[in-house]
Amino acid sequence: MLAAKHSSIGACILAGLFATTAAAGGPGSAPDLTVEQIVERNVAARGGLEAWRKVQTMVWTGTIETGNPGAPTAQFVYEWKRPNKTRFEVTVAQEKRTQVFNGTVGWTVRASNAGIEALRRYTYAQARSARDAQAIEGLLIDHQARGIEVALEGADQVEGHRTYRLAVTLPSGAKRRVWVDAHTFLELKSEHASTDSRHGRAAPVYYRGYQLVDGLQVPRTLETQAHGVTPSETTTIEDVTLNLSLSDAHFDRPDVSRRDRTRLIWARNDRP
Repeated sequence: MLAAKHSSIGACILAGLFATTAAAGGPGSAPDLTVEQIVERNVAARGGLEAWRKVQTMVWTGTIETGNPGAPTAQFVYEWKRPNKTRFEVTVAQEKRTQVFNGTVGWTVRASNAGIEALRRYTYAQARSARDAQAIEGLLIDHQARGIEVALEGADQVEGHRTYRLAVTLPSGAKRRVWVDAHTFLELKSEHASTDSRHGRAAPVYYRGYQLVDGLQVPRTLETQAHGVTPSETTTIEDVTLNLSLSDAHFDRPDVSRRDRTRLIWARNDRP
């Protein structure tokens, strides 16, 4: 699931993809369950652990309503491959941007309608954000095997739904929050530090319109509101493909050197 997005959607869908933040719920607003029971029911609701482990690649295609009058709609393709390779392509206003991450290093390519391309290697911060991006199955499924810690913080109301608020700590130490519906046990919302916010304030992502894809529950709409940005950005996932054959080379450094009128631009502040 998105994911939230890669280094911007790409850390939107690319990371910053809403409405209001959840209001705190009172005692008894959700049944008494342990964090282990909540995660177990979430895994079952999403289709089961073994079924998700069989998914080696996932591809989303769809549109992004940007809220920008100059370029209100963008077309995108977002691809994952285990263990942590991602590729995001978005086309807006006749310009295409590609973000590729091979699990260690990432690159951004911009291609204008004039045929000029610019290649930039990820900065240290961008690579760290890509490594911390959600995997194919999200944050909760198989979290122990991935070294992710999950704790129960409390119960909230999210858009009229009773939810459990879970605190998530990634192996890198990065913090996330996930809100799980107390009835369906599907994720309704997640929150992480915004890559668009100068102050590092939380950027909530809302998951809506879950549908079955080969027996797995996948959200079809994601809505994001970065701090101080209006209107919100809505991503509509029109098609989901599982286990499409994708080579490792597809997620490696894009080859733009053979094309005419190409400019190569490398970030000066890149470091290991």
